[in-house]
Amino acid sequence: MLKKILVAALPIFVLLAIPFFLRPASGAPSDAPAEKLVIISAHNESIKYEYDRAFRQYYRDRFGRDIELDFRSPGGTSDIVKYIADRYEAEFRHFFESDPANGEWTPEIAKRFAEPGVENDPTAPEAVRKARKLFLSSDVGIGIDLMAGGGTFDMQRHAKRGFAVDGGAQKRHPEYFDPAVIPQSFGGDELYDKQGRYYGVVLSTFGICYNSDRVRELGDGAPPKRWADLGEPRFYNTLSLADPSKSGSVNKCFEILIQQCMADANDPVAGWENGLNLTKRIFANARNLTDAAGKIPHDVATGNAAAGVAIDTYGFTEQEWNELQFDGKPHFFYVPPEGGTAISADPIQLLRGAPNRKVAEAFLDFVLSKEGQLLHSLKPGAPDGPLKHALRRPTIRRDLYGAEYREHRTDPGYNPYESGANFVYRAQWTGPYYSLLRILIKCIALEPQAELQRAWRAILDAGGPEKVPEAMAAFNRLPFSYRDIDEANRLIRKGKDRTAVDVAATCRAWSEGARANYLEAERLAKQGR
Repeated sequence: MLKKILVAALPIFVLLAIPFFLRPASGAPSDAPAEKLVIISAHNESIKYEYDRAFRQYYRDRFGRDIELDFRSPGGTSDIVKYIADRYEAEFRHFFESDPANGEWTPEIAKRFAEPGVENDPTAPEAVRKARKLFLSSDVGIGIDLMAGGGTFDMQRHAKRGFAVDGGAQKRHPEYFDPAVIPQSFGGDELYDKQGRYYGVVLSTFGICYNSDRVRELGDGAPPKRWADLGEPRFYNTLSLADPSKSGSVNKCFEILIQQCMADANDPVAGWENGLNLTKRIFANARNLTDAAGKIPHDVATGNAAAGVAIDTYGFTEQEWNELQFDGKPHFFYVPPEGGTAISADPIQLLRGAPNRKVAEAFLDFVLSKEGQLLHSLKPGAPDGPLKHALRRPTIRRDLYGAEYREHRTDPGYNPYESGANFVYRAQWTGPYYSLLRILIKCIALEPQAELQRAWRAILDAGGPEKVPEAMAAFNRLPFSYRDIDEANRLIRKGKDRTAVDVAATCRAWSEGARANYLEAERLAKQGR
């Protein structure tokens, strides 16, 4: 009888056992809810798709768990930076006011709780110093784990303000940070934070893209090779550009342009003036203005513009597509400018109070690992490469440019560690004024652009800058000299004696002054002066 019962029950036991045999090797049940990772980023959809696919597999293989990636994209880098600052202020205020022992929340605390160093400033009010220390010791978060992309300047600022914390990758993987693998700095720019508050993931260089057919229409057909070429009269009304106040990468591009002018002049004061006036001529030559750097190569490739500034990954991607479209005879080209271009890291950082910290740390390890790094630089379908999209993003790891990877790399002959080697970024020249540069270009080139272009057109119609020196002198006037840059930088920052109204008044004065200069330049040019 017992034997008959066991035989009859056997199918039931088999059915009950199946889930145990099929469960993941780690022991986690297959129906366990997926873990989550929240990333705020301005990355394009191709990068997000490949990150999502590859990290899901990476996480499943190592931890036996499913993972859900939640990408948040409120806009470009500038929009993201503002969003993060606003959210931390709101969340810290809620945290602060939840304990009556902290005292009253004041406008001064709201303005200065994220001010670097204020906790040790004896001149700061005690309530402000106390609030700052409370914030730095807290786990206040904004519901976001990581910020990805946008440049080291904004991430350095987040680190100093306390919005970013140590991601711990140096402790978990010290082998990654050997100088032969990931150097701490290169060409004058930091590639990762010594305290682990941001890590460069890929490298970017900046250059010029042009359409050879459109350039031939402009005269001799010589392609632009230097930044200065984009300011030539022949490019009037033919350039595609982006707004530096909305695109961090474009602002970095113009910072590099100005640095090169400063180096060429062997005088920061004269070079600053030369660089800003070249920037004005370039914007005076603009045909299209966009809010995203990635749109520029498409404008140039389609013939809507003759040339523009570009990030290497966008330029090389568009060039490859153009080659396919035209049977190996492209008319779109991307070139690093003669004289060199600086290397800049595209980083990632762990935000304070990350709700899914362990998963976020696993993602940091992934993007710095061999698997995560090769995802950026290999062809689709290659081992460890992307599935659908060639990301064309040079790895930050120097050890992955070896011959063993060359066959599968999307750009086998391109190594940014070599392309930028002859350009030294001098952080002391322009680094402290990166935000100032965004505002200044907006004030002297974007807000008065109609007047800027009319003045430049009048100068060209009069025979060029040499024929109308008085007009050109008016065109070249700037709101301040490099000698006065620290004071100018103070004027555009809110502080103890500077309100938002004061800052706006300064910016308005710069814009109106530039507009008046361009109107005078146009009048003088029409008079032949």
